[in-house]
Amino acid sequence: MTPAAISVSNLKKHYGPIVAVDGVSFEVKAGEITGLLGGNGAGKTTTIAMILGLVLPSEGQIRILGIDAIKERQRVLPCMNFESPYVDMPLRLTVRQNLTVYGDLYEVRDPKSRIAELGEALDLSDLLDRPTGKLSAGQKTRVSLAKALINSPRVPLLDEPTASLDPDTADWVRSRLERYCGETGASLLLASHNMGEVERMCRNVLIMKKGKIVDEGAPKTLLRKYGRRNMEEVFLDVVRGRVAAELPRS
Repeated sequence: MTPAAISVSNLKKHYGPIVAVDGVSFEVKAGEITGLLGGNGAGKTTTIAMILGLVLPSEGQIRILGIDAIKERQRVLPCMNFESPYVDMPLRLTVRQNLTVYGDLYEVRDPKSRIAELGEALDLSDLLDRPTGKLSAGQKTRVSLAKALINSPRVPLLDEPTASLDPDTADWVRSRLERYCGETGASLLLASHNMGEVERMCRNVLIMKKGKIVDEGAPKTLLRKYGRRNMEEVFLDVVRGRVAAELPRS
């Protein structure tokens, strides 16, 4: 059997008396896009940071592509990448220079060709020699996406990749991500507050609250369970502590 792209078991993170993540377990299946939802402070970012190896868990196990990601971090890191609009690249460097740095960090075999390929695929060719700090928000998002795909990751993790984008640019980004996963078989963990995005892209959805996963399922399954018209209504029901069986049907 093909191992899960991400397998997390009883994952916990304590900061002194504060419990940021409390016994989380889930899988991201091979070749699927999985959504990770939760309000601010729910534990999403900490969970992603532990999967990436940026934060050590207090307890629990993480396996990436069947490999123990805590004990053998150096084996799994080349297979992963991360993107967030809240993390800027050096603004004085050109787009090409930034992507070259990340290509070197990920030991991309031919970074020059890979950058040219991404420039064509992500409509960045005319921007490669422009300082990153001179770009618009939408252009910076495309550059961040190029950075996240520079090493052709099998397991990309994205944190709100379309935040603050206009609808046209956001749709463009979603389409490129769906195309990448479809063409490469990559497995994507997507943290998002955009419920329409989640409903469109995700095969499975994990909903976190107070450091725990409180519900999980395919978007259509959750819509039926809560009797709601869209994932935004489902999300509000969950974070406000409403029980599906007690909810009025829309």
